[in-house]
Amino acid sequence: MSQFDNEKIQEYLKGGAVVLDVRTDEEYAEGHVPGSEHIVLQTLPGKVNIVKDYAKPVIAVCRSGARSQQATDFLKQHGIDIINGGPWENVDQYVK
Repeated sequence: MSQFDNEKIQEYLKGGAVVLDVRTDEEYAEGHVPGSEHIVLQTLPGKVNIVKDYAKPVIAVCRSGARSQQATDFLKQHGIDIINGGPWENVDQYVK
């Protein structure tokens, strides 16, 4: 059983959520959820307004779920409706 709430992920996707990938450029280039947004975790503090401008719920993803959890915790503090989707492949299975 995954620690990530797959039902909630599907619910967010149905609601038009933006998938936010916080991995490195190299990792993102190797594969990602189609249509996902990409902001490297370390640059996120300077890009909060970009995420707010999506004006949609957000699902954060990375390689294992650790960086996306950091992004989720950080963006929640800024009032963004966000959940941790965990590894990008975990969310990708519902996007196809």
